Amino acid sequence: MPFLLVSSLSGVEKTIEQYHPSHLVTLLSPEYMIDTPHQIALERHLRLALNDVAEIWESASPPSAAHIERLIAFGRSWNAHAPMLVHCWAGISRSMAAAYTLLCDRAGPGHEFAIARELRARAAHAFPNPLIVRLADAALGRNGRMMEAAASIGRGEIVAEGTCVVLPIAMAQL
Repeated sequence: MPFLLVSSLSGVEKTIEQYHPSHLVTLLSPEYMIDTPHQIALERHLRLALNDVAEIWESASPPSAAHIERLIAFGRSWNAHAPMLVHCWAGISRSMAAAYTLLCDRAGPGHEFAIARELRARAAHAFPNPLIVRLADAALGRNGRMMEAAASIGRGEIVAEGTCVVLPIAMAQL
C-alpha cells in the first residue's frame, strides 16, 4: 500500500533506512537546509526553504504560493510505488501541512475533513501550519474547506518533536 511518511529532521535517516522512500520533501528554514541524503536521487528531493510562521509578515522567508505550487507539482510527479517522506524540523507543523496538501490534492475536492480527522487520529501532535494550509487551499481551489478542516482538529498534543507518522494514500479516498 502506498503511503506518505512524516518525520522530524532528526528522524530522517532512521525513516529512510526503515521505509526506503523514493521521494523526499524537506521544509526547513533557509539557514538549516540539508543536502540530499545519498539514498535519495537528487531529482526526487524537493527542498523548500521557508520558516514555520502563520503569517507572511512574520518572517523574511515565509511559505509562499510558489512553494505550494512546487509542492503540488512534485506530489503529482510521484508514482507512489515507494513511500514519500515529508519532513521539517520537528515533524509537527510544516511537514504535516505539506502532507495534508498532498493528500487533499490526490483525493480531490470534498475529502478535506475526512483527511484532517484521519491525520489527527494518526498523529496526536499534528498542527498543520495554517499559512501553508491557506495557500494550498487557494492553489487547489477548495474555497476555505482545507482551512476549516485543519482548524477543526485543533492544536493537538504539544510536544517538542513528533514521531514518524505513516499516512496511507488510501486516506485520500475516505
